[in-house]
Amino acid sequence: MKYGQPSGQYEDFNATALYCPRCRQAMPVRSRLLLILPDGELHEYLCQACSFSVGTKTVKQRSESRLYRA
Repeated sequence: MKYGQPSGQYEDFNATALYCPRCRQAMPVRSRLLLILPDGELHEYLCQACSFSVGTKTVKQRSESRLYRA
């Protein structure tokens, strides 16, 4: 592996706890699919205690296409 090239093992991260301004502390979060975009999916992170939106994440679609024509 050359320096500066990603090894591929850390391609996708999921948050388990984020700071919630409503609870005023780091809280466990759950992910919810918000939108399906042409280039991937938009997920929203919600606080498990108060359901406040604390962040978003875009998951880029792989090179393969999900849409098929008949």
